[in-house]
Amino acid sequence: MKKGLKVAVLGAGNIGIAIANGLVNSKLFSNENVFLTKRKLATLKEYAEKGFKITSDNKNAVKESDILILAVTPQQLNPLLLDIKSEIKADKHVIISIVSGASIKEIKSQLGEDIALVRAMPNTAIAIQESMTCIASDDNKNDCQDIAKEIFDACGRTSVIDETQIVPATALCACGIAFFLRAIRAASQGGIEIGFHAEDALLMAAQTAKGAASLLVNLGSHPESEVDKVTTPMGCTITGLNQMEHAGFSSAMIKGIVSSSEKAAQLYHID
Repeated sequence: MKKGLKVAVLGAGNIGIAIANGLVNSKLFSNENVFLTKRKLATLKEYAEKGFKITSDNKNAVKESDILILAVTPQQLNPLLLDIKSEIKADKHVIISIVSGASIKEIKSQLGEDIALVRAMPNTAIAIQESMTCIASDDNKNDCQDIAKEIFDACGRTSVIDETQIVPATALCACGIAFFLRAIRAASQGGIEIGFHAEDALLMAAQTAKGAASLLVNLGSHPESEVDKVTTPMGCTITGLNQMEHAGFSSAMIKGIVSSSEKAAQLYHID
């Protein structure tokens, strides 16, 4: 990716801000080369003070940028595309859409078939370069897929997948971070019940979860092989695991992911 490129995050909500932080913290972009757009600019005062370009003018942000990250809600996408269409230059812009449910075909039908477009699905851990991001494209015009992969590789881990898998990836990765956070919260509440102060229990639960995930990511282990290492005959670990499974722990997680995937597929309508 060329040096000095400018990026516009169109829709600086929670995930948009997380992406902006990740872009800057990864050192790929400087603050002054990142545009953040939002209707209510007062909430972005902190970022203006840090040197980010803050504006409610999507057209100007597009005109001044090379890479456009569409980070609005599905309901806001069509008005945004209508607003910026006149400023899109097929030979200049690389567009990365993180809008749930909006296909490449649907976006191109509004902006033009010749645009360089990638769909991506990161999660909020992108702010600390720990996102799991899935990306998909139908071609590599303007090196769009290569650029997207370079950006998201610097902000965690990426997987290039078929576009048909982007909606399931939304459930597993983007929604999934909330599922794992809720599991950590539940573990910390269990810790409180057995005698730890709330802040200590949360730290213990969070670090334990981080360690468990790191075993799988760093060593390439299978979860059950690591479980087997800490479950001894008639031991306390297997007793706790079996109690959780009797209450539907794994089944509830699976059902939650499947339900989120089904919902994600229904969020966007081109009308």
